[in-house]
Amino acid sequence: MTETGSTSARQDSLDGVRAIAAFAVLLFHVAMEAGTALEPGFPGGLLSRGEIGVPIFFALSGLLLYRPWAADVLTGEPAPGTRRYLWKRLFRIMPAYWLVAAVSLLLWGGAHRSDPWTWTQMLTLTHTYNLDPWWFGLGPRGLGQMWSLAVELSFYLTLPLMAAALRAFALRAGPDLAARARRLLLGLAVFAALSYIYTIFEYFPDYRPWMNVWLPRSWTFFVPGMALAVLLVWAKAEDGPARRLCAALGSSWGTLWTIAGLAYVIAATPATGPRFVGLGSIWTALYEQLLYTVIAFCLVAPVAVSPERRTPLGGRLLGYLGRISYGVFLWQFVVLYLWYEFTGQQPWTGNLLVNLVAVGVITVLVAGLTHRYVEEPARRMIRFVPQNAGGAGRGSPKATALRQKP
Repeated sequence: MTETGSTSARQDSLDGVRAIAAFAVLLFHVAMEAGTALEPGFPGGLLSRGEIGVPIFFALSGLLLYRPWAADVLTGEPAPGTRRYLWKRLFRIMPAYWLVAAVSLLLWGGAHRSDPWTWTQMLTLTHTYNLDPWWFGLGPRGLGQMWSLAVELSFYLTLPLMAAALRAFALRAGPDLAARARRLLLGLAVFAALSYIYTIFEYFPDYRPWMNVWLPRSWTFFVPGMALAVLLVWAKAEDGPARRLCAALGSSWGTLWTIAGLAYVIAATPATGPRFVGLGSIWTALYEQLLYTVIAFCLVAPVAVSPERRTPLGGRLLGYLGRISYGVFLWQFVVLYLWYEFTGQQPWTGNLLVNLVAVGVITVLVAGLTHRYVEEPARRMIRFVPQNAGGAGRGSPKATALRQKP
């Protein structure tokens, strides 16, 4: 069997998955603006579901961020210090986002560009909790995609609490590693189920569309990555069912990606409702959640458990695009709207291919500059945060007793 990834090692192939997700979202937004994704028929349906990139991002976050906490429960490795973890997340996402938010508000904020409350909401990513906003849609012009970043931030902030709850539940199983791992997976299944229960209350007794962009609805997308984190730690720690399952997943790329492709095709049909986020019925919403969860898991799982496998996903080009994918996500609407203003085009007038190439190239260039001159310098700031900030992990005799050898 190919050795599974460590609890902290970087996997270049996951950068390739991140690149695919980022450009799926870019294609989706350009196709929506061109109107091609709104045209009747199957091709328009395929383009309209490029939003699948968001659940894939969420699954990757669950995998990469929860893995150290899973290792704490299963092998006794030190859990991340909460304060240091939060500072790292802050330096990772906020400086580049603040730059894009400022540019967008200054360009298109109109009278609201001098409104302190607008700036406060946008700079803290709390605008999705405003139930009566001045903007139309999911955010101010140029920032419509940031609802998903607000969900991501909510996940960052609540992950230590989720990890603590899962840890307490798992440790009730005693010292047996397999029993603790099974309890972690059961607890994660509960979180996923709560996501669907939450969606029911989004629609009943009355439809509340703002609930669509709050964290609980997306737990089902984070959970597959978190479950994979548990399996990876479990498989690395002992020979058993987790190692066999990881081996099966790692040798089933074709099968899993075919399942993901078929689920995507189904999602592109009217079965998942209209081609706008948050529209449709309770049944189409639940169906969409389930299909997107399947797609995210089937795309990420074989990559996560096979870090040493040689694939194009680990290549230099996709690796670079994956590293700058956050900037691609942040800048795409700003570039798209500026491109339309520069060319004098109106929305929904077609010209998808030309617009996609132009917007894609410009977005990559701007994202590369942002990664080099904003994201990387901000990330290096973490070295000024003490290693033991918020607690460097558990070094208690109880934690030591839990430590297992592979």
